[in-house]
Amino acid sequence: MEKKQHEADLDREAAKDLKEETDRAFRVHEEDVQADAERVTLGQDDSEAEHHRDFRGAYNAVVDEVDHDNSARTLWGDAFGRLRKNKLAVIGAIWIVFIALVAITADLWVPQTLGSPIAIDSSQMADLARLPPSPEHPFGTDSLGRDVLCRVIYGARVSLMVGLLATAISTVLGLIMGALAAYYGGIWDTIIMRLADIFLAFPYTLFVIAMLAVLGQGIQNVFIAIGVLGWPSIARVFRSAILSVKENDYVDAARSMGASDLRIVARHIFPNSVASIVVYATMNIGGAILTESALSFLGMGVTPPNPSWGSMIQDGQTYLATEPWLMLMPGIAILSTVLAFTLLGDGLRDALDVKMKDA
Repeated sequence: MEKKQHEADLDREAAKDLKEETDRAFRVHEEDVQADAERVTLGQDDSEAEHHRDFRGAYNAVVDEVDHDNSARTLWGDAFGRLRKNKLAVIGAIWIVFIALVAITADLWVPQTLGSPIAIDSSQMADLARLPPSPEHPFGTDSLGRDVLCRVIYGARVSLMVGLLATAISTVLGLIMGALAAYYGGIWDTIIMRLADIFLAFPYTLFVIAMLAVLGQGIQNVFIAIGVLGWPSIARVFRSAILSVKENDYVDAARSMGASDLRIVARHIFPNSVASIVVYATMNIGGAILTESALSFLGMGVTPPNPSWGSMIQDGQTYLATEPWLMLMPGIAILSTVLAFTLLGDGLRDALDVKMKDA
């Protein structure tokens, strides 16, 4: 990231030098035109005016090109261009957008076409239970006669909500703790990093289960537990990113001009460190989805009868030999969604990598 910023600074410096040279040439030309205007005839004045217009046109073209290059070539602009060339990352992004749109709009069309994800029709339960996939029920039905596709769609809403909110909580906490550790150093760095070591020393899933045992079940407690316990990894990533840029000249210049610590971190350090956080947070969403599915599989996650991919797998394992779709469909949903976030994270990492070159 720092190397990429340095290359961009060199490009801007070269463009600035070119513009300054052009400005000087234009000023000299203006002075010559004004001097000649006092002693030339009318015919000569027309010739000089035409030459002056040609020079002004060339000058404006150079200035416009320099300004366009400075505005068009940015780190994020170049990264987005490279990201679009990564087919796997694009596929992952498309799948994430598709799943999100289906989950958000589920209330508008799913109950009318596939039925309720939680309601049970006791009068027809025996006839509807564990039906194989068909045009009427594309993913089949579960042991209580509920449409599996319907429950997978509503389970996507739960998984995406937990993944995004848990990642947001862990990212905010990680940024704060990592910034304190890296920027101030000393005792702050020692305390925060040792606290992070303590958190990382415990098995993550068991730690979350223990916290849920205190907080209780429920989707809000699930993403709170996952988010609160996920900050150490992000704090380490952000700490390393800050350490790599905080001794740069522009940070020293801001400090010498009296800028506050908060302003230095927010305006100078964070923008040059955010790329690594974006990559890690994107991949962390997939990890949060897996954790939520594991908790629901163990009965510590979303409270039944609300659908969750993990609880659907747990319910379907009894019928694995005879009705495998009960486990297969939510399993495919977990696999495809987590893989999509992983592919997108890999694509962002490659797009923001300073060693990557445009094809």
